[in-house]
Amino acid sequence: MRSDQIRGGTVAAASIRTARGTRRARAVILSMILSGCGFVPSFAQTASTNPAASPAPGAPVAQSSPATPVAPAATPAASASTAINTAVTRYDNSFEIIMPTIATGGMVASEQALASQAGAQMLRDGGNAVDAAVATGFALAVVLPNAGNLGGGGFMLVHQARTGKDVALDFRETAPASATRDMYLDAAGNVVRGKSTQSPDAVGVPGSVAGLTQALAQFGTMPLAQVIAPAIRLAEEGYRVSPYLSEQFALQRTHLGRWPGTREIFFRHVDGAPPCELRDCPLSALRTYGAGELLVQRDLAASLRAIARDGAPAFYNGEIASKIVAELVSRSHPLTLADLRDYRTVEREPVKGTYRGVQILSMPPPSSGGVHLIQMLNLLERYPMREYGFGSAQAMHLMAEAARSAYADRAQYMGDPDFVKVPARGLVSKQYADKQAAAIDPKRTRASKDVGSGNPIPYESDQTTHFSVMDAAGNVVSCTYTLNLSFGSGIVASGTGILLNNEMDDFSAKPGVANAFGLTGGEANAVAPGKRPLSSMTPVIAMRDGKAWLATGSPGGSRIITIVLQNLVNVIDFEMNIAEAVSQPRLHHQWVPDQLRVERGFSPDTLRLLREMGHDVKVVPTMGRAETVAFDGGVFFGASDPRNPDGAAIGIEIKR
Repeated sequence: MRSDQIRGGTVAAASIRTARGTRRARAVILSMILSGCGFVPSFAQTASTNPAASPAPGAPVAQSSPATPVAPAATPAASASTAINTAVTRYDNSFEIIMPTIATGGMVASEQALASQAGAQMLRDGGNAVDAAVATGFALAVVLPNAGNLGGGGFMLVHQARTGKDVALDFRETAPASATRDMYLDAAGNVVRGKSTQSPDAVGVPGSVAGLTQALAQFGTMPLAQVIAPAIRLAEEGYRVSPYLSEQFALQRTHLGRWPGTREIFFRHVDGAPPCELRDCPLSALRTYGAGELLVQRDLAASLRAIARDGAPAFYNGEIASKIVAELVSRSHPLTLADLRDYRTVEREPVKGTYRGVQILSMPPPSSGGVHLIQMLNLLERYPMREYGFGSAQAMHLMAEAARSAYADRAQYMGDPDFVKVPARGLVSKQYADKQAAAIDPKRTRASKDVGSGNPIPYESDQTTHFSVMDAAGNVVSCTYTLNLSFGSGIVASGTGILLNNEMDDFSAKPGVANAFGLTGGEANAVAPGKRPLSSMTPVIAMRDGKAWLATGSPGGSRIITIVLQNLVNVIDFEMNIAEAVSQPRLHHQWVPDQLRVERGFSPDTLRLLREMGHDVKVVPTMGRAETVAFDGGVFFGASDPRNPDGAAIGIEIKR
């Protein structure tokens, strides 16, 4: 269990239902805070709840008295019994098993503790949530190289407490000017295997540096050099490779080992092998980094220093840009200096919906995530999910059917709104959900071949990573960014230390043919110069009573939308705290292939019932790694998904 120090007292990551924030739950938290300071408040005792019998707030409290007067000289046995009863009351007062991190001054949650520490340091030094988020994003590029990045792109939601304004910042990669609709097809019109994922042609024009620096300039308070400093230090001085990261290196050894610039950074010589330069060594003479070894990335540190000094132009116009182009042109990929120079972020209006009184804000197209998340929530809202309960066959069946409908629409309608008309308003309307719900049988599944996309027009009126931040002023950031697959294209632009994405695979290489995540796309997502590929990234900010309450998101490719859906349903319907919500086993359905994928942990009886309903149930490896922060009852909560043991939610305390 994580804990933080508040004014010298240890605060256990206390139990609270973040969906409800009841007075009793808040009292439990305050009890634990005061107990750590040497106080035992009255609500932690077994005494009468009569206010007249309670001492003044903050005053030391004696053991509770029984209802009947007792002689002052109580027996030792009676005293021991009272102490035991008090202890049981104080510590056995919660239904929660897994506890979130708690703090009073702000919270950062990410997939890597070192990156969360970088963000928390900005909050500690007086920065706001955007300062912390940008520091976290740059640090993740160093310590989470399989997903954190400078050479990828993503989406950021920002809630500004002072103005109440919500902004969706789109820094998704774009196709280079030379891109063509059929660039991934052979002469016979068939998709060339691996060309959109494992070749220089897979690389889109990166947006992460533009997005992070623009967010800081527009919404932050700190100088760029101060915010990037932790990332520079981590790259320059190095950090110990965790067992988890070591495993990722080993799994992707062949993918990474094909590229000379990548071998220079993420490989070491095999003991006893003939001496050779890392970039020129045969793969048999090299090994990836093992757990506990120090990984130093000097080229990346130099790139970060250039960005800290000159801002985004260092990446898009300077020496870094020249090295990226030189790396790709040498391998026959026509990404040009003009492509980098002309890259622009786009500020968009968040897509909005409601679920059981909670306002949901998420990313609009070219992300499909926000639209289809709200579409699925609209479908589920009509069902008594809380009565069905988490892990019940009925609840799982309905979530799968909602996802089947949404992903069918995704294939038909979703794309870059700067190139195609996306009926987002119709897709998120409650009336459209009413029409779709009429086709759902609560007791029997439908075959995906019989479920086409609906018609929302009349209603018009996996390797990615996520981090969430809240500050004491009420500002919130929910950001998901990506290289696409693990370590992206695997290509490091020599001399920069920067891994490049393989985001072009998120286009429909050939409409009707599935991509690396098994997603089928349509004409709306076909390749075109300057176009942004469709995404499933689903950063979310949830509001209650007009105030920011929760921020969450996850990596996971096509599964991101259903992961975020379940995270919200777990909190809102099943009344879990945010740590419990991210720790539960997950399911996923995406229309095609027609399978209900589930993690281990669901009851065999439940899976049998789902199969009897007609579902083709497949047990699969874990899905996603959600990062969630929340604010409730004057307290911040954080939870990092246990599926990545390197992650951490780190809070700061109010300075007194």
